[in-house]
Amino acid sequence: MSHHGIITELREWLSTQIIGQERLIDRLLIALLADGHLLVEGAPGLAKTKAIKDLSKAVEGDFHRIQFTPDLLPSDITGTEVFRPEDGSFRFQKGPIFHNLVLADEINRAPAKVQSALLEAMAEHQVSVGRESFTLPPLFLVMATQNPIEQEGTYPLPEAQVDRFMLKLNIGYPTREEERRILDAMATTSPKLDVEAVITQQEILEARKAVDAIHVADPIRDYIVSLVLATRGQHPGGPDLAKFLQFGASPRATINLTLAAKAWAFLQGRDHVTPQDVKDIAPDVLRHRLILTYEADAEGVDADAIVRRVLDAVSVP
Repeated sequence: MSHHGIITELREWLSTQIIGQERLIDRLLIALLADGHLLVEGAPGLAKTKAIKDLSKAVEGDFHRIQFTPDLLPSDITGTEVFRPEDGSFRFQKGPIFHNLVLADEINRAPAKVQSALLEAMAEHQVSVGRESFTLPPLFLVMATQNPIEQEGTYPLPEAQVDRFMLKLNIGYPTREEERRILDAMATTSPKLDVEAVITQQEILEARKAVDAIHVADPIRDYIVSLVLATRGQHPGGPDLAKFLQFGASPRATINLTLAAKAWAFLQGRDHVTPQDVKDIAPDVLRHRLILTYEADAEGVDADAIVRRVLDAVSVP
């Protein structure tokens, strides 16, 4: 079976397990294929946790869920040195970050030091303890969740650090039809738990090579750069956003928008990126990278509205 066929099989299996969250499934697969990480915001009970748990069942790899709480320490994420009385030495005990798939549940409930430990490991792909560095697995995906309700006593992710996530997805409630399908599928006290892996780690790594080979023509590359520059007010003919934006998207956005568009094109079964691929994925790549002004907040203009203005204003190649 081709790389695309294997990923399609995985996608179809996930769709049978997670009803009404196709965008979440697609964005998880984009992050998996583009070696990125995913931040998901949504109310409780919308299958955020179930999505990555089911992905971990289908992938030949290990999974760990970290429930973020205010009393968590950085070493609870990265690991700690353990004293060995038999020879008087210390040995590093790896923490949960060293798994292939990591769910950082309610990341905004833990203080800044813990968030930074996770985000630094994500960015560096390693953990440093003293003079030693420990490399994370080649297949390494973090999905962090945020709960938009109960904001008292939480620690919002710093804007500069949230940039480490390739994608940020806001998810909502399912439709009436989807809700009924969820009821029919899940209202049981004996769910089916034993699932055989659909895809191996090696197959994912091979699929990543296929994604790397997806062609991005020069006009598409210029279009991506124009979109990012427009968020900074640096693109001629772009929308006037000075009133609403303190800072636009960083160069990391340019890179991630290209990588995510390539992964999205791969999922569509194409060997090249189209302008529509870029437009489809742009909101999820850009929304968490824009720092809005108080005026934007006062006028009810959110990041998604800014991205829509940019996409409408920048001419498509």
